[in-house]
Amino acid sequence: MFIFEIIKTIILGIVQGITEWLPISSTGHMILVDAFMPLQVYKDAAMNKEFVDMFMVVIQFGSILAVLLLYFNKLNPFSPKKTAVQKKNTWVLWFKVAVAAVPAAIVGLLFDDIIDTLLYNPTTVAIALIVYGVLFIVIEKTKKPATIKTLEDLDYLTALKIGAFQMLALIPGTSRSGSTILGATILGCSRKVASEFSFFLAIPMMFGASLLKLIKLKMSLDVAGITILLIGMLVAFVVSIIAIKSLMKYIRKHDFTIFGYYRIALGIIVIACVLFKVI
Repeated sequence: MFIFEIIKTIILGIVQGITEWLPISSTGHMILVDAFMPLQVYKDAAMNKEFVDMFMVVIQFGSILAVLLLYFNKLNPFSPKKTAVQKKNTWVLWFKVAVAAVPAAIVGLLFDDIIDTLLYNPTTVAIALIVYGVLFIVIEKTKKPATIKTLEDLDYLTALKIGAFQMLALIPGTSRSGSTILGATILGCSRKVASEFSFFLAIPMMFGASLLKLIKLKMSLDVAGITILLIGMLVAFVVSIIAIKSLMKYIRKHDFTIFGYYRIALGIIVIACVLFKVI
């Protein structure tokens, strides 16, 4: 019954909304959820697979809207509440985001299909989860005091380097937020700057990825497909707001070590599921 697919969609939206912003890999979680509760919107297997592949990416649009809502004033260069200097700084922030988006955008456009074919599998996800989980723990235990404590302190070269780290997120299981936060931390950013810049960098990247998937979609969406997509985005939007607020509150007093341990545990679970042929 279609109602069961709506329930699955709500669950996927919740998972997307939480895991997109925490450095724990939304892909890894979505693969696990889809393994135990596969979305079946269409009876035709090929058509359903194409829709689900698109859905897993386009649902992120709801998460983008959450960032735009929460940081609307900070990201709005036309705000009448801002001084001329503040408006200029806002434009500069957008230019830094644009510079940082270039590396992953180029590689993603050139190798999107190859990456999906060769790397989009549970084994790759598990390895990436564990490797970057270990890196989070090691870096948190060895990191030096932050030298970049505000977004204004972030220069264009550092932004570009963070963008280079984001290219690693093209490997499923790495986590887009995880790679950018990890990279920004290594480059001397405070946890607040690393997290916020990761949020802002997600806007062009996730919008571009969603648009690319829609352009490549060979099927026409009917009422069922549109309904599932809108519900997924709405749930992801609401949950993303909660997740972002919670993360920013958490990192005021804590580091990212717990996410490293969580990633390792999840990676082991994914490997176990592969070995026992659950996925």
